[in-house]
Amino acid sequence: MPAMLPSPLTTHVLNIAKGVPGANMTISLYRLDPVSSVWNELTTRLTNEDGRCLGLITKETFIAGVYKMHFETEKYWNSLGEISFYPFVEVVFTVTDASQKYHVPLLLSRFSYSTYRGS
Repeated sequence: MPAMLPSPLTTHVLNIAKGVPGANMTISLYRLDPVSSVWNELTTRLTNEDGRCLGLITKETFIAGVYKMHFETEKYWNSLGEISFYPFVEVVFTVTDASQKYHVPLLLSRFSYSTYRGS
């Protein structure tokens, strides 16, 4: 399998209820079309055993704009035999300078979540 190039946009999921990475969670990345106001899906990936999601977007396709990461939290919690209050989490953010690196993690429990822009 070829090595995956580093993505200018990264994320990881942390299950703060259990103190473990959020492994095997589906994440979809979208970009908002500024003309039509339609969300265009760019990719869908699974988090790895460390809760990280590799290869979300390439440097060449990463442009300024409004992005959305859709985290499939209900499926994740169901896979652990638990019920989640949130069927999914969507994090919407603006990229103003595509030459910078953006890290947008999700800290998650069954009844709460938090996110921030990291480095």
